[in-house]
Amino acid sequence: MTNSSDSPLLNTIDSPVDLRQLAEQDLQPLADELRRFLIDFTSETGGHLAPGLGAVELTVALHYVFDTPRDRLVWDIGHQAYPHKILTGRRDAMRTIRKAGGLSGFLKRAESEYDSFGAGHSSTSISAALGMAVAARLDQQSREVVAIIGDGALTAGQAMEALYNAGGMDADLLVVLNDNEMSISRNVGAMSNYLARILSGKAYTSVREGSKTVLGTAPPVQAFARRWEEHLKGMVMPSTLFEELGFNYIGPIDGHDIHTLVATLQNMKAMSGPRFLHIATQKGKGFEPAEGQPIAFHGVGPFDPNTGKVEKKSGKRTYTQVFGDWLCDMAKDDQRLIGITPAMREGSGLVQFSKQYPDRYFDVGIAEQHALTFAAGTACDGLKPVVAIYSTFLQRAYDQLIHDISVQHLDVTFAIDRAGIVGADGPTHQGAFDLSYLRCVPGMVIFAPSDEAECRDMLYSAFLHEGPAAVRYPRGSGPGTIESAVMRRIPIGKAQIRREGQGVALLAFGTMLSAALEAAETLNATVVNMRSVKPLDTNLILDMAKAHELLVTIEENTVLGGAGAGVSQALSEAGYETPTMALGLPDQHVDQGDPGAVLAHYGLDAAGICAAVLRRRPLQSVASRSSA
Repeated sequence: MTNSSDSPLLNTIDSPVDLRQLAEQDLQPLADELRRFLIDFTSETGGHLAPGLGAVELTVALHYVFDTPRDRLVWDIGHQAYPHKILTGRRDAMRTIRKAGGLSGFLKRAESEYDSFGAGHSSTSISAALGMAVAARLDQQSREVVAIIGDGALTAGQAMEALYNAGGMDADLLVVLNDNEMSISRNVGAMSNYLARILSGKAYTSVREGSKTVLGTAPPVQAFARRWEEHLKGMVMPSTLFEELGFNYIGPIDGHDIHTLVATLQNMKAMSGPRFLHIATQKGKGFEPAEGQPIAFHGVGPFDPNTGKVEKKSGKRTYTQVFGDWLCDMAKDDQRLIGITPAMREGSGLVQFSKQYPDRYFDVGIAEQHALTFAAGTACDGLKPVVAIYSTFLQRAYDQLIHDISVQHLDVTFAIDRAGIVGADGPTHQGAFDLSYLRCVPGMVIFAPSDEAECRDMLYSAFLHEGPAAVRYPRGSGPGTIESAVMRRIPIGKAQIRREGQGVALLAFGTMLSAALEAAETLNATVVNMRSVKPLDTNLILDMAKAHELLVTIEENTVLGGAGAGVSQALSEAGYETPTMALGLPDQHVDQGDPGAVLAHYGLDAAGICAAVLRRRPLQSVASRSSA
């Protein structure tokens, strides 16, 4: 564990104000201490390690050059923001990160004044920073606004939309592209660093701006000068794309050369208008295991800080693995199947599929909207697309789901991972809304498996259905039910009675079946595995209403507009007045924490279900008869 003697500089930094008191020659030693501390605490807590390691020098340089929090730093997503948290007064709380009641794993405005904008999903930073730059201009404030975005996040349409808008508005904004895919050799790096200093310096800027004024009345000469400048830059720099968008582009420079970073940022701070700094970094920098396996150490569990060996996880199969295996098996049987993911190959379980069927695997980048319309296009011409996507990422493509897929009733299968409570990632990643926002989409079929075997069969059933169909399943492992190699087709809209009881009927959707069965032993209740969220098994629901005094719906989704609301609507339309009670997630954003503990907190475990049922007055006599 890192102690005070290991970090003599870092332990003096309680805020960026302290950082800015250091001499520039102390910045690299501070960065080295910061990197060691990051490795040390993450080895205990797990979390996003490799992105932060690659952004250590950049973080130090940004807080050194800019007057934060008056100047705004807008980080994209927050995967790389652990160093930022450490330098902004949260060093001693870092071991609470991603735990219940602890620090968020992402940026969070309520957590610190230095977190200018909260984000858990990518590609929002430029849009938000542009809004802040416009607010500063309208308020006549002279603060700086900096957006820091990764090369992966730049693939998203929102990021490009913001760049187009910012350049056209001539906004006073600095965008820093943290490119950890580019490798710069020492010679090229040195030249790029030198040119960055020159091109961002006052002398060059003055000549450049002065030339515009002097040559403004001589268009042919101005055009010649502009072409000469572009030719000079083009010989040693990437495309002038960002210049064409209206940005003054500088880079690429070595993002681990802290002195070049400081000098360049100081020069660019003195400029005005849209500016774009391109830096090249190494993901996992300074920790050999993370350098060698940047994807594995992007989000990692506890590990040995000396060897990088990650603690072994439970041997139980996860729902993600169930999906990945099913996809490969289904692809073998149907040549029309293609797999699509918006930059989540590992997270969504597509690694094996991508290797076995490379020509049928499509990673479209962080572009959820494009992923769905792309899937729609393939379905138009006879392919059978399977879109593997997280519940909260599908939210970003809702218009495409309705307009491009549902309206045209196209045959697209959605494998929705991370549905329900996801745990440590907190509010931005809790899959609490998908049942509600999918239920209202016409023609949509929605399955919710209660175990691994059912998940495999439901994926098969959704794939065979001609039209849009979704299977939503949670993060992690299930009860451990072994799947059969033979896939069974589950009838759409048909529920299954799993236990016969009296007085109370528990209608369980998906993951809630295990808790419902356990609660039913205390309540002597009937338990129905609803299986299909849309369409509902209305006939069985009405049968349950006739035979029971209370119907209780249980779902790992918000109760607003969820599966329980669908049951109540079915009863109302049929003229039934049987009392109902909907158990689910509340009308609020659910914070981070262990999934089991979070579900228990909201009464979605066996004890909570029993307590909720027994609180209903009409059932006191029923409970007494059951116990007798």
